[in-house]
Amino acid sequence: MRLAGRAEDAAALRDAWHLRPPGTDPGPAGTVLGGWRQLAAQPPVASADRLEKIVEMLGLHWDDAALAALSTEIENLAGSQRPAPFAAAAIAAHVVAMRPDAELFGWWLADLVLAQGLCWPRPLPLLMAQAFGPAFRDEAGGKRMRPGERSFERAVCGALVQAAADACRLATELSRRAERLLAVAPKLRAKGAGDVIFLLLNKDAVPGTLTTKSLSRFAARRLFDRLQQLDAVRELSGRTTFRLFGL
Repeated sequence: MRLAGRAEDAAALRDAWHLRPPGTDPGPAGTVLGGWRQLAAQPPVASADRLEKIVEMLGLHWDDAALAALSTEIENLAGSQRPAPFAAAAIAAHVVAMRPDAELFGWWLADLVLAQGLCWPRPLPLLMAQAFGPAFRDEAGGKRMRPGERSFERAVCGALVQAAADACRLATELSRRAERLLAVAPKLRAKGAGDVIFLLLNKDAVPGTLTTKSLSRFAARRLFDRLQQLDAVRELSGRTTFRLFGL
């Protein structure tokens, strides 16, 4: 959001995405978030059609010929046998050289190209999470380094080390919390509790107003209160109404 010139934090993004009616527009910030959700939900393929949808979600406008050329450039990088971090750095630098106003898109593509180079089934937003981190600043912590600038490739390698460590710590913590949720599941008596547990294990957040075929809004509220008492979920919004729950 900072790179997009917006001020939303994680809590505001969760609200934009999870509190909207199903199928409705999540707004500008939620749409940008949707671009990264799409990145992590699909294989690392960069067809021109997919790139067209992403630039639209990021609030950018590129012509079809430029996107087709960009898709070809990504294919060339995939076949070049360059180390994955260097390929990721190259595509980010290429995008910024073409369009200095499209750095956000460059980071999106960098994580996709990284996943291609490492043969991952799905990309992770590793580099994007480090774009404002210490790896991309000089020793004095001054001006942020942008794609294509001197020593950018080296900075990408350092950023990936930090990003991978952060991701592993987060995965460990989420695994611990998931185990706790599964451990308390037999204590739940509410009909539809299994559906709620499935959602909690598979989504970032679940609205406290959730309803299902077997779970009313009132029953859902009691279920989430019970899960909180059992220390199996966290309330993520800090509010007493319109609450969001997750691991």
